[in-house]
Amino acid sequence: MTTSEQMRQWTGPALFSYGFRPFFLFGTLWAALAMVLWIAMLAGAFTLPTRFDPVSWHAHEFLFGYLGAVIAGFLLTAIPNWTGRLPVVGWYLAGLFGLWALGRIALAISALLPLGVAAAVDLLFPFVLGAVILREIVAGKNWRNLVVLVLVGVFTVANLMFHLDAARGDYAAQGPGLRLGIAAVLMMIGLIGGRVVPSFTRNWLVKVGQTDLPTPPMQRFDVATLLATALALGLWVVLPALALTGVALVAIGVLHTLRLARWKGHLTTPEPLIWALHLAYLFVPLGALVEGFAILRPDLLAPGSAQHLWMAGAFGLMTLVVMARATLGHTGRDVQGGAASVAVFLCIIGSVGARLAAGIWPGLAMPLYTVSAVMWVGAFAGFALLYGASLLQPKGVRP
Repeated sequence: MTTSEQMRQWTGPALFSYGFRPFFLFGTLWAALAMVLWIAMLAGAFTLPTRFDPVSWHAHEFLFGYLGAVIAGFLLTAIPNWTGRLPVVGWYLAGLFGLWALGRIALAISALLPLGVAAAVDLLFPFVLGAVILREIVAGKNWRNLVVLVLVGVFTVANLMFHLDAARGDYAAQGPGLRLGIAAVLMMIGLIGGRVVPSFTRNWLVKVGQTDLPTPPMQRFDVATLLATALALGLWVVLPALALTGVALVAIGVLHTLRLARWKGHLTTPEPLIWALHLAYLFVPLGALVEGFAILRPDLLAPGSAQHLWMAGAFGLMTLVVMARATLGHTGRDVQGGAASVAVFLCIIGSVGARLAAGIWPGLAMPLYTVSAVMWVGAFAGFALLYGASLLQPKGVRP
């Protein structure tokens, strides 16, 4: 049975006919709703019955909640292509999605549950997802992508550490669990993004007749950059205030800038779904440079503010662009970005800028937080409005 045949055999909701559909749609809706709840909590108008402090809940639900959904949607869609195996569809997919949704509910009301129950429910989803990925990679003998499973495992351990930090009464939003989670996602972007960004760019440039093409992915320089990144981020996870850590982050910021320059992004301005990938990747070195600077000069910029270049900029924009491309391609539409897609991307960029400005001018923090939050909600709610019908309808049906 082919992938298409298995999808056609599914007679339930189209939402559960492929892995990207439920996780992309409800992941973006959750990113928007969680931000609305967070701003209401900041303003004192609303309180969630959660054991997390408000900032830690906010950080967790983007890093491990939203990104957990997008990682699941991406991998459940990509792994069948990597392994030649059939995708997870139907009620199995619905059950996996249900575990993710149950985790969001459990953490929101964790103060009403016995200690540890919400954490166990939340961690069940990534453990089951990891088991599914391991099964598919082993059955398909796709050994080269085992590193992706390792990164998913590190991401899950980071989530566990975050819960343990919070249970001890530590400030989990600035703890080692958060930093390890950020590091795992940065490595995913460096590894997977380092394959797809130059490949998509090359394909588009060839299509339009351009002869100045990107350097092929995963050359020696790329491997050296990723190894240096792993070392620098490991240092940052363990010793985030050390001056050597700041220097190491600045160094990998330079390396990733050089890596990105080899991919010819300046030639892609006519196509938003290509140049936005380059811009999203640019936030990786920008975040490293600014985070390194913040460690070396904390009197000028708080490291927590600098992290938003990674969390909101690199993670937010990269996931929106990848989800847009995957949704269009896998629902039978032209993979081209229009004005509405550009508006979504500009909203997330504006949100990052306002959040970074709040760390530079603390006297204006609250209005800047509000601007950042409004643009954030506009980006993710805008994505859901723009692509939601395609995610809900069978392939080939026009919204």
